[in-house]
Amino acid sequence: MSTHADVWYVFPSAIRNPELLDGYRAILSDDEISRYERFWFDRDRHLHLVAWALVRTMLSSYADVSPEAWEFRTNRHGRPEISGPASTTALRFNLSHTRGLIACIVAPELDVGVDVEDRRRDTSGPAIASRFFSAREVAALERLPGDEQSATFFEYWTLKEAYIKAIGVGISLGLGRFSFELDDRGLRVDDPARRPPTISFDGLDDDPATWQFAQFEPTPHHAMAVAIRRGDAENLEIRLREVVPRLDDR
Repeated sequence: MSTHADVWYVFPSAIRNPELLDGYRAILSDDEISRYERFWFDRDRHLHLVAWALVRTMLSSYADVSPEAWEFRTNRHGRPEISGPASTTALRFNLSHTRGLIACIVAPELDVGVDVEDRRRDTSGPAIASRFFSAREVAALERLPGDEQSATFFEYWTLKEAYIKAIGVGISLGLGRFSFELDDRGLRVDDPARRPPTISFDGLDDDPATWQFAQFEPTPHHAMAVAIRRGDAENLEIRLREVVPRLDDR
């Protein structure tokens, strides 16, 4: 089993080379191109194109498979998974994107999830939390000063999204059926002194001890969280890397 997981992230606005973008289109499947063409806005088409180029090129760095040869299916909750080539189906990945940022986590044989959010987007975080989060999380948010509640809401939200993506289900699972505990010392999420988040369950058949979570802040306004079902292994190394997908790098 893998002893590490890699999180690859890219800033789509930095990729504007027409020749490179043409190369991205050439490695996408017919279905991915069809979805690309259905987007109304150029920014959404660009985000979709770079996201799936990232997935395909990064997966090819783990196996002797060309980027265009990867095959995918979606599970009944809509999570993309590898379906071929047959020799690669033990490789796991998860993809997330938001305005200005795309992230893909990859690990062999481990359930993994990643979520990224732009904290600048207009949202009523505390109101959403009071409706969907656990009572413990709502109480923790309400104890914070008003100017800290929005940023902390995105910490909870990205962790919850990363977990449900790692187990392959949607939010219909019920976001209030599990709770995260965050370090309350006011440290930045990327401060090495900060304790990693932990999870507890209310009515879900899962074991908190088998999970590892991490948070990152790729930019001052982006929140990122990853979830890894590490089983009985010790804490895994999580390697965070900024990248520009290249078609000639394997």
